[in-house]
Amino acid sequence: MTLNEIRGRLALVTGASGGIGAACSHQLAERGVHLALTYSTNPISINELVTELQSKYAENKLRISTHKVDVGSADQIENLFQETDAQHGQRPDILISNVGYGKRITNIWDIPLEEFDYMLNINLRASFVLVRGVVEHMKAQRWGRIVFMSSIAACGGGINGCHYAASKGGLTGMMKNLATRLAEYNISVNDVAPAMIGDTGMVPSVAAIQDTVATIPLGR
Repeated sequence: MTLNEIRGRLALVTGASGGIGAACSHQLAERGVHLALTYSTNPISINELVTELQSKYAENKLRISTHKVDVGSADQIENLFQETDAQHGQRPDILISNVGYGKRITNIWDIPLEEFDYMLNINLRASFVLVRGVVEHMKAQRWGRIVFMSSIAACGGGINGCHYAASKGGLTGMMKNLATRLAEYNISVNDVAPAMIGDTGMVPSVAAIQDTVATIPLGR
């Protein structure tokens, strides 16, 4: 298998039931990647996704498993890896750490300490725990791909509040550190920094899109 060949690999995609996670799952399935997909509360959506993937990419003979996981719980993440070991016979070769939380509280004086802690737990600590769960397997085979879902708020501050910006800035910092530390094992680590993405809950209404466009100099 060549360095950039992913067909036949196993990918773990967290938060796969919709939005970016579901889109990543489609892209991976199209390329013949087996999937372990997590969801938090919506088994209907994840089951519909699995049915669609198995039908659309039937020729790839994919193994697809689903896992109910609260990524804020290290114990549940450990149980997730036990399930992937049992159902796929291995740890993931590819990690798409996509689950995120973004409750908007603009002013620091309105952010409870518990909200700050929860934000960092979901947006930062969970990715740390997930990487710890896959990295030894990736090191042993000298191949791995890790992708974090960061945000433009990591460098621009954003509008969701300082707790959100801090969580995504920390994620980007962790990505840069891991990229340098793991490169010798042929493990690449990257993040993606989206803005407002449809079908994710980020865009509450058409008016919100218009308000955002109004802040862009070219108006588009």
